[in-house]
Amino acid sequence: MTAEDDPTPAGEVSGAALFGYATAAVLLVGWFLYGWLVQRQGFVASVGESAGAGFALLLAVSVIGTVRRNRR
Repeated sequence: MTAEDDPTPAGEVSGAALFGYATAAVLLVGWFLYGWLVQRQGFVASVGESAGAGFALLLAVSVIGTVRRNRR
């Protein structure tokens, strides 16, 4: 294996990105609790709704990251 074949290591995650991820996690947990305890829509429905919102956020982060990477 040559040096050219080695995969390049992923860059460090910035503090702003970590803060954004932590904020998103807190908001998703809050969304789950709001749906379950305030709206009383049921545990499974609240889990599904917050999981769907989480997957949508992951998709958005992936698309934005791909667009930013291709601009370089």
